Amino acid sequence: MSGLYFHIPFCKQACTYCDFHFSTSTQGRDRVISAMRKELRTRCGELNGIAWGSIYFGGGTPSLLGADAIATFIEDARSSASVEPTAEITLEANPDDITGTALENWKSAGITRISLGTQSFRDDRLKWMGRAHNAQHALKSIARIANAGFTSWTIDLIYGLPGMTIAEWDEQLSIALDHGMPHLSAYCLTIEEHTALGHQLKKGSLAIPSDEDGSAQFDHVIDRMQRAGFAHYEISNFGRPGHFALHNSNYWKGVPYLGIGPSAHSFNGEVRRSNVANNTRYADAIDQGEKYWELEKLTPSQRVNERILTGLRTMWGIDLDALGDDLLVREQACIRSLIERDEIELRDHHLVLTRKGKLFADRIASDLFLT
Repeated sequence: MSGLYFHIPFCKQACTYCDFHFSTSTQGRDRVISAMRKELRTRCGELNGIAWGSIYFGGGTPSLLGADAIATFIEDARSSASVEPTAEITLEANPDDITGTALENWKSAGITRISLGTQSFRDDRLKWMGRAHNAQHALKSIARIANAGFTSWTIDLIYGLPGMTIAEWDEQLSIALDHGMPHLSAYCLTIEEHTALGHQLKKGSLAIPSDEDGSAQFDHVIDRMQRAGFAHYEISNFGRPGHFALHNSNYWKGVPYLGIGPSAHSFNGEVRRSNVANNTRYADAIDQGEKYWELEKLTPSQRVNERILTGLRTMWGIDLDALGDDLLVREQACIRSLIERDEIELRDHHLVLTRKGKLFADRIASDLFLT
């Protein structure tokens, strides 16, 4: 089983925090879509006939595409390789694109899961983020999705915002839980250099919360979601039983995947491939049969380190059997120290973060990296 990712590089407007590749111009959109279809046809043999276990439409804003375009991509995927009967097919969508008709059409096209970019239920926060929707859009879209009959759905919320208190964050979580979502992705605001917020920070016009505030809000979401019956199965993700995101879980487990579109990444277990992050250059190169990607062959140590970085973020942890005894032997002193500090535990030959360790996941992963 492997995953298929389509990067749809178009948005209505730019969010102040977003560092993903996208364009707010629809010029050339049909040409990019055509190029993506051609890329899939020419690359479908790379994963050696393994069936698609998941398909994910990300971006950008995939919900800007008509259902016909989504259906065409899914049919192309079925033509390029077999698709598991239980394959999870996810569409990222913005609240302002959600209508009853759109949901029906996406479902008919083959979408099984909606990922809703809610981010906040407060108009002032949404305006500050540069989002195209308002709080009322968010609430109406959640109600529609909940009644549309998809296999699963999820919403995103952002914490660690300037001036955010525990009370505000708790209110956001209460609204989400009251509307019956089966899955939540909760992300701490990260200020990327080449974004509107990054420029504000550089000019000194943006005050960011302290690490202590972010940690307190992270602790709070863990408590709230656990009390509500959600499993904290990845650092930023919480799901009810049967609603874990299969596609993203496979990323964290090291399952191979194929990325289609400008800026999309692919990984076959040994080699990482990244497409050019420019719509025109991408389409031109495909039309002219030229190279539009870069390759990185990972060394054995890099492959182990990648499994450490991704596996440690999950409730399943790092499978030492899969990595061999090399990690356990070479990092024995570090592992012992982390266990003594109650940041990690050894469970059924897996290294798993403790509740305390989840606050320091990136640092712990770095400590364990093979050099």
